[in-house]
Amino acid sequence: MAFVISPTRNLPGASSDQYLGIFNETNNGKTSNNVIAIELDIHKDEEFGDIDDNHVGININGMRSIVSASAGYYDDKDGNFKNLSLISTMVMRVSIVYSQPDKQLNVTLSPAEISVPPQKPLLSLNQDLSPYLLEEMYFGFTASTGSVGAIHYMMGWFIDGGIEYPTLEFGKIPSLPKYPKKASNRTRTILVACLTISVIGLFVASWIGCVFYLRHKKVKEVLEEWEIQYGPHRFAYKELFNATKGFKEKQLLGRGGFGQVYKGTLPGSNAEIAVKRTSHDSRQGMSEFLAEISTIGRLRHPNLVRVLGYCKHKESLYLVYDFMPNGSLDKYLYRNNENQEHLTWEQRYKIIKDVASALLYLHQEWVQVIIHRDIKPANVLIDHEMNARLGDFGLAKLFDQGFDPQTSKVAGTLGYIAPEFLRTGRATTSTDVYAFGLVMLEVVCGRRLIERRATENEEVLVDWILELWEKGEDLLDAVEESIRQEQTRGQLELVLKLGVLCSYQAASIRPTMGPVMQILNGVSQLPDNLLDVIKAEKLRGLPETSMEMLLDANSLGALSITDSLVSHGR
Repeated sequence: MAFVISPTRNLPGASSDQYLGIFNETNNGKTSNNVIAIELDIHKDEEFGDIDDNHVGININGMRSIVSASAGYYDDKDGNFKNLSLISTMVMRVSIVYSQPDKQLNVTLSPAEISVPPQKPLLSLNQDLSPYLLEEMYFGFTASTGSVGAIHYMMGWFIDGGIEYPTLEFGKIPSLPKYPKKASNRTRTILVACLTISVIGLFVASWIGCVFYLRHKKVKEVLEEWEIQYGPHRFAYKELFNATKGFKEKQLLGRGGFGQVYKGTLPGSNAEIAVKRTSHDSRQGMSEFLAEISTIGRLRHPNLVRVLGYCKHKESLYLVYDFMPNGSLDKYLYRNNENQEHLTWEQRYKIIKDVASALLYLHQEWVQVIIHRDIKPANVLIDHEMNARLGDFGLAKLFDQGFDPQTSKVAGTLGYIAPEFLRTGRATTSTDVYAFGLVMLEVVCGRRLIERRATENEEVLVDWILELWEKGEDLLDAVEESIRQEQTRGQLELVLKLGVLCSYQAASIRPTMGPVMQILNGVSQLPDNLLDVIKAEKLRGLPETSMEMLLDANSLGALSITDSLVSHGR
């Protein structure tokens, strides 16, 4: 509802709804309108910048108020602002006073029973209105409704050249009538409401049924393939989104060809997690995702990174792991950061034994044989107690005990792939042993497998160590200087020789993880003539039976040098 000062009596072309019967979409805001309006608005129109759905505003030539305020008044007694509701059916008094000398328009709203309006106006506009007042102007009221009906009442009005406020005789003012509603309309409204509710209920029930059917169908398909068999926990995407703070960049732990890994904290438990996000788009992404769930998702070993669960959302796949606060082993070995902590020999030896224990479990102690296929320092993670845990099973293969692995596409990290795997495409436990041997050498020497800046004979780590060994030179020359100590010489030489043995080019020379674990634990020892055995293997054309006899003759039977899985494929 609005009090209007207009140059015409009928406001041609005025629209209802948000235009209050004053303007329309075409003339709204035009300076030629010469219209001043004080609106009492019970609808918030974002289009015109309304402050709320219960306000008073002063408008000039358009529906956007120059000044506005929520309906209410300032009490003369305490000066506090008191709210009024324009839809409360209370009778209210609106006072509109314009002073030409002061060029000020004041609007005051108050309960009708207050005979004198409050001294402090609700709205005050300091502006000369004479440019908008033509020689002949009309005063009046206009109102409109939109989709929701409302009834506006003007109980009486007074215009006075002086500032006088006539007393309202409430006994003569009719009470507000009830909102008109015919019986037939009421019945029709009830029927329409019931029908609407029924239709909405039917639609919602159908929608819920459809969603459950599609979800059940989708879940059933997934369950049939792997989830019933492997059964890791399924996380809600919202849970992971909140845990990683929306997968923000500052939560990023690392990224690579597999995707990104984010740090997170599960709400409620405050448990720290690592979330690996990969794309569902590529066939490789999905196969690696299922490989991780189907292998490590079922494994429980203190030296394996534990998979807590997974999530599938839109085009992305998520794997949730225990968070490893000390990161991966490679950052300790290569130390790109000068402030990176140095590992002691005791810590390094413990890490080597931890990884060996994990591989022994995968190769021999679980119900099936699991070949990791990507053993390297970057996939060895360090927990808060500096224990090593083998992770990233995206390339892993598994098969039943006693069966040969099938040929497959060569996968892994260059430098750690065994030569026979490249040649035959058949990954075996021996190919894992090969990579583990190289990792042992890196841990002891604190450098990468290939250093382009090193001298020619030291460029390839395993070749350099074997050369030192064959020439009878000091093996400790290859050891990282910070751990090169005489009191640990025995262990250092043991790990270097065992690393050379495990990473030897010929698969028949490599031991299995059982004997490796025994040697690292001090239960078994490397024979003194191991170098002779390695040199003998270099002789081209040496029959396999002669090689096995040579190994037996040098008391290497306890080492299980010939891997039964490899012997079938030689």
